[in-house]
Amino acid sequence: MPDQSAEALRRVRDFPRLRYMGSKYKLAPHLAEVFGNVGGRSAVDAFCGSGVVSYLLKAQGYRVTSNDFLNFPSVIARATVENSTVALADDIVDTICDAPAADDRDFIQSTFDGLYYTPEAREWLDSAWSHIDLLTGYERDIAISALVLSAARKQPRGVFTFTDSTKYADGRRDLRLSFPEHFREAVAAYNAVVFDNGVSGHKAHHGDVFDLRPDNNVDAPPDLVYLDPPYAPPTDDADYIKRYHLLEGLSAYWRGMEIMENTKTKKLTKRFTPFAYKRTIEDALSRSFEQFEDAGTIVLSYSSNALPPADRIVDLLGKVKPRVETIAVDHKYSFGTHAAATRQNVSEYLFVGTDE
Repeated sequence: MPDQSAEALRRVRDFPRLRYMGSKYKLAPHLAEVFGNVGGRSAVDAFCGSGVVSYLLKAQGYRVTSNDFLNFPSVIARATVENSTVALADDIVDTICDAPAADDRDFIQSTFDGLYYTPEAREWLDSAWSHIDLLTGYERDIAISALVLSAARKQPRGVFTFTDSTKYADGRRDLRLSFPEHFREAVAAYNAVVFDNGVSGHKAHHGDVFDLRPDNNVDAPPDLVYLDPPYAPPTDDADYIKRYHLLEGLSAYWRGMEIMENTKTKKLTKRFTPFAYKRTIEDALSRSFEQFEDAGTIVLSYSSNALPPADRIVDLLGKVKPRVETIAVDHKYSFGTHAAATRQNVSEYLFVGTDE
């Protein structure tokens, strides 16, 4: 596969930015260089998160399989990676934004009464979903992705760990725009990044990384596997559900999800992942390396202030890939969102494991 890094990075610059813990927007140039050197035709992004790395891989010419254990990242990946041709038409956007609700649903209004947004905004979210529920396929995925992005940008700091949004209401544009205005802009942004890279068979999945196996939903073996699991910090946590529960619920209208009614934030029940805890992270990494040992190349992103340390990761990856290169990239990163979680200059490691 020829290196398409420059054109790929141009495309990535237009990819809608979702403020997301651990997102790799700023690391895209370094990842593009690594992926370009790897070559091959097929790639797996096993923890796709904001979707930007899956999109980068697509822009570099790979056939991409995306996955995430949360629902809303998988919807974004369907809209922007699996989808190569479909845009959301203006008349559909007009209906979602301006038409009366298609039914009398009020789940968001009643469940989140007094939380996060104004009554008018919550009413609009219910109405928007009444129309989105009539959509199918990639049109539905784009609409949900735009709704998620709008909800994230309307919430100060983009997280849902606090309920007093007025504390951070500093007058910025994102907080002043109405939901319909945000939604129109978000749809336009997602429509603009839909493209066909000339390769068929892109897939986006929602599930556990350990269920990504050649017998059901992954090319066997892929040329490249990119792993960006939750980091296990020595302090604080890597709880994505706690931070983004409203985006996760909104992406499915909370169907099949359990809200913890006794919490102030009305967060969802926490889903365990072994990657987020220092007592289980080594075993989780080892299992994921073993799962993809037949892949041509395994690339792992990890942070210098997470556990285990770099030398231990080299040991673990070295058990399945005889040659492991460690690339350190200076990067501004913060694990937490509370007042004590200050940003630090840390190294974002890229571990590249190959058979040669």
